[in-house]
Amino acid sequence: MKKLKLLQDMHEAGVVAVLRGNSPDEVVRMAEKAIEGGILVIEITMTVPFACDAIRTLAMKYQSRDASGDNYAIIGAGTVLDAETARAALLAGAEFVVSPSLDEPTVRLCNRYRAPVLPGAMTVKEITAALELGVDVVKLFPGNLYSPSIIPTLRGPLPQANIMPTGGVGLENLKDWVKAGAFAVGIGSDLTKEAVASGDFDNITRKAKAYMEAYRQAKV
Repeated sequence: MKKLKLLQDMHEAGVVAVLRGNSPDEVVRMAEKAIEGGILVIEITMTVPFACDAIRTLAMKYQSRDASGDNYAIIGAGTVLDAETARAALLAGAEFVVSPSLDEPTVRLCNRYRAPVLPGAMTVKEITAALELGVDVVKLFPGNLYSPSIIPTLRGPLPQANIMPTGGVGLENLKDWVKAGAFAVGIGSDLTKEAVASGDFDNITRKAKAYMEAYRQAKV
């Protein structure tokens, strides 16, 4: 049941912050600012040095939901290339795993531990292969190679597929992706690049609020 509840919560949250940085402290700070702005699904990429330290810190802080639901966020791991990395991330507290491509051992490991796994895919063949392995959500990556109309196109032959575009999703096209039927959307550097360049990490909070408002408007 926990896996199903996580998937439901991720779908309802709608926006996933994909965070990359130069250190665990930097991405933890990014995550805190994004959560402050209302983005409640955080993906820490395993390209961050000592990424598991960041996942552990965030999991300990945010994965203890109180009675009112405050101080809660879903923390996961991204850019997971193999099962060994997935296992390390899960042990550190990650609640979901995202991969840039479909790796069968990674999917099987996540299924073993009932952890949502979102592998990257680009074609009907890849999405079908993911579904056959029991994948619940496929990451359309890189999303900037497509227009939002790709989702209903793919779901013509595969109506059972849940698709999350990542890469190329911004404030200007988020509504189009949501209206096209995206399970959720992944937001990457657009959320953080200005903050990193200026040193004003409060900009992440402002951007996060803008993304969540755009998402709410798209769902109307």
